[in-house]
Amino acid sequence: MTATAEAPGETPRRTTAPPHGSDGRARGPRAWRSRLCRWDVRYSPYAFVAPFFVFFAAFGVFPLLYTGWASLHRVDLATPDRMEWAGLHNYARLLDDDFFWNALGNTFTIGVLSTVPQLLMALGLAHLLHYRLRAASFWRVALLTPYATSVAAATLVFVLLYGRDYGMVNWLLGAAGAGPVDWQSGRWTSQLAVSSIVIWRWTGYNALIYLAAMQAVPDELYESAALDGASRWQQFRHVTVPGLRPTILFTVVVSTIGATQLFGEPLLFGGAGGQKGGAAHQFQTLGLYLYEQGWYDFHLGRASAVAWTMFLILLLIGAVNALVARRLGKSR
Repeated sequence: MTATAEAPGETPRRTTAPPHGSDGRARGPRAWRSRLCRWDVRYSPYAFVAPFFVFFAAFGVFPLLYTGWASLHRVDLATPDRMEWAGLHNYARLLDDDFFWNALGNTFTIGVLSTVPQLLMALGLAHLLHYRLRAASFWRVALLTPYATSVAAATLVFVLLYGRDYGMVNWLLGAAGAGPVDWQSGRWTSQLAVSSIVIWRWTGYNALIYLAAMQAVPDELYESAALDGASRWQQFRHVTVPGLRPTILFTVVVSTIGATQLFGEPLLFGGAGGQKGGAAHQFQTLGLYLYEQGWYDFHLGRASAVAWTMFLILLLIGAVNALVARRLGKSR
């Protein structure tokens, strides 16, 4: 506040100092509001995305790094705080373990048996739903119902269906004149049974992904193909499938990753000894092998080595996907 000169006998008047200093910057409450506004604009986006990175670091990056560190040690489940340096011994032992190669082969065969029919059926169902059907919303919800069903509930139902003595599948085989099949004991029969569970759960999910991609294909392409005399099958081959090529590649990669991590279905299908994947390990996957090594044999170091081996396999699948996608992009 400053005083102004007045005539003799008059009370001096006071005027308010300007809100800005000589350098032009705001002072007082307005300065703080302006500064807070600038901070809000600059740092608020980082505060909004920070929870994701915090949780990802705590539950993603740290477990991954700790598992890699534990894979280089001998660690027992009873004393996880005691680690003995082993170097690459756990990885070398995996290469000499027949059960590891058996689990890797089972994972591959179950993945092929479940992924190929699943995606073909999903593509066909999406093609049917793409055309106008009555109660289309009902059929779409029905396709998604298996995906929303608990894996435990679905697997237990399939265990009853594939029962040796009173299962419905063997009852149908008997009605057709064939003998009963012990689905859990055979190598191929057990893998087919586990694959059928995966197919039932994920076909509708992939079908809806394909349906969404089909709706993005321009209708003009179908109209042009129809004017040229193309049938429905020819339109599907030469219009729909090329338009779905990136989506098909995406579902192949995602399904392959899911098959590599397959755990719940074979574990529950095997019953009490599900971690072994059958008496002869005939349907033991890499996920079950990891579970057996860590939580039944108490070898956390070996289980960590299996986990990192699976991680490297997934990186290889991702690299192949990137290579194929790049080549497909250049071929257009």
